[in-house]
Amino acid sequence: GGPRERRAAPHGPAASQPRALEQDGGELAVRPAREYPLSIAEKRRLRDSQQADIKYLSKWKKWKKASSKSLKKVLSEAKGLSSYLVLWRHDIHSIEGRFGTGIQSYFSFLRFLVLLNFIIFILMFSFVTLPTIISDYGIFNSTIANTSPKNIEYNCTIYEPSGNKGLVYFYTYLQDLLSGTGFLEVTRLFYGYYAVDAVWISVMRYNLPLAYLLATFAYLALSFLWIIKRSVEGFKQNLVHDVDPFQSYCNKVFAGWDFCITDPNAARLKHRSLQYELQMDLEEERLKQKIAHRTIKEELRIYSLRIFINIIVLAILSGCFYSIYMVTVFSQEKSNDISNTNFQANLLVQYLPSVVITLANFIGPQIFSFLIKFEDYLPAFEIILTLMRCVFLRLANIGVLLFSLWSQISDCAADKCEPCGYNYKLYPCWESDVGQEMYKLMIFDFIIILAMTLFVDFPRKLLVTHCSCKPVQWFGLPEFSISDNVLEIIYGQTICWIGTFFSPLLPAIATVKYFIIFYIKKISLIHTRKPADKPIRASSSKFFFLAVLLIGLLLAFIPVGVSVASIPSSKACGPFRNFNTSWEVVPDTIRTFPKGLQQVLFGMASEAFAVPFFMVICLVMFYFMALAGAQKRVVEQLEEQLTLESRDKMFLIRKITEAKRH
Repeated sequence: GGPRERRAAPHGPAASQPRALEQDGGELAVRPAREYPLSIAEKRRLRDSQQADIKYLSKWKKWKKASSKSLKKVLSEAKGLSSYLVLWRHDIHSIEGRFGTGIQSYFSFLRFLVLLNFIIFILMFSFVTLPTIISDYGIFNSTIANTSPKNIEYNCTIYEPSGNKGLVYFYTYLQDLLSGTGFLEVTRLFYGYYAVDAVWISVMRYNLPLAYLLATFAYLALSFLWIIKRSVEGFKQNLVHDVDPFQSYCNKVFAGWDFCITDPNAARLKHRSLQYELQMDLEEERLKQKIAHRTIKEELRIYSLRIFINIIVLAILSGCFYSIYMVTVFSQEKSNDISNTNFQANLLVQYLPSVVITLANFIGPQIFSFLIKFEDYLPAFEIILTLMRCVFLRLANIGVLLFSLWSQISDCAADKCEPCGYNYKLYPCWESDVGQEMYKLMIFDFIIILAMTLFVDFPRKLLVTHCSCKPVQWFGLPEFSISDNVLEIIYGQTICWIGTFFSPLLPAIATVKYFIIFYIKKISLIHTRKPADKPIRASSSKFFFLAVLLIGLLLAFIPVGVSVASIPSSKACGPFRNFNTSWEVVPDTIRTFPKGLQQVLFGMASEAFAVPFFMVICLVMFYFMALAGAQKRVVEQLEEQLTLESRDKMFLIRKITEAKRH
């Protein structure tokens, strides 16, 4: 209660040297803790002491200090200005203020995908599409160099795209726009257009096939590294959160409130959210105690029921996969038989795989959410298991579609593949056909999202607002489910990753798609839906979003890798028509290097280098695992010491209190 003593700031070079070292070295020095702001006199003395320090510095250190100070000022101002250029900065802040950080994380995740797809588009456009544009218009005195096919049958080189010729009906253009056929098939959107071996720009030879393959590896590596970088922070938070359950309770009680909320309705929603989470934690503790006291008979009954339900889940997944496989085969076989004048039938046959996949993605999760209630899991694990089943269903559907296409491409019965190595009669340019399927999946996914908002959510909003019937009011407004929306856009992003190799400009379409979806979801959230009263903790974690996105990326590696290294490339279209597989462009390019460099590169790719390298990597991994284990034990010892210290302090306080009483 009394006046605080003020200590004068130290004077002289020796006293202020730690501050000078701190500014020169760029590291924080230990400062005395101050619990009060500096007075004007103290600030003046501190400034004078710092100016005195400068006299004792050399010219180099003075210049270095001034440059560092100017650079920090420029970077600070640039960072402040760049914050105003962040995409949807105001919109996301307003969503955070009205609905909290849980829903805000979904829109931030959507913004991340927009930026990621835009950068992938810039990468593919710069290294693949732009050189062909430059050569077509003769910019920089550029020309195209094509190599005539060698040792390739003439039948393998026949490719007649279904481009529209002469007078066509308007609905034909609409069909081509929705299915990627017709006039779109012969544009830069698809793989088949880039039938160029090299581009001569002035005197420089640009190897387009090699650039195409390296750009593919680059966008996959870029996506992987960017996702890993963003996941590290969330992983650390989850690791700290899961160490001690008591910490979770403390965080909810003392630090659970979201101070970004400014809307009263959002505040009431946050109250209910915290109440639900605490009830969920208490329910989990009750279930854990119940599980600990189960009898053998009860455990046998529960495990038998879980096995039966998992068999049902596998049957549902198998039914979905079989349906997708059959309709894909039917669509590929019948799309060429139907007359182009029959617009409705042709479009339905072409979109049949997309329709079946969308129905499976809609019906499957509903069944999984119903069955999980009978398996008697903990609430948190119940949520995670349901979401993982839904993720597997969505991503595996894409895999089954690609497997169906590849089974048709590699169908060599009755000597269909003998001259070319693939079914060239049905698929003269199979890469463009796969690209068209990915294009149709992306377009149909966008149409479904738009249709659900316009023809389901808005009419339901009008009914709830203007109709007082009890059944209508009982249904009410649908909730804005973060998990479903996240899985929805991850499904679309996986399609984009897979399809970019077969359709280099597909990331541009994905960028525009997610840009529009942002405003669709924002309008839907504000006007036609309500935030969930019972938020899903797993889905509110940014780490969980990125982990599922990483699963989608790893799935995309498989079809792209198989297409590059295993399936014979088309001999009638594309930049790899003179190679057996797309990967052969790499060793073919290495053979043009000097012999010494060739031996080094081929040696690095041999087993003699791969086995020792793998062993070294394993040793390094084991070392870091042992180091992490040792650090974990040190942390546990420090926690025990802190616990003992707190107990000793409590004991001393108790003794002092008892002594004062006596």
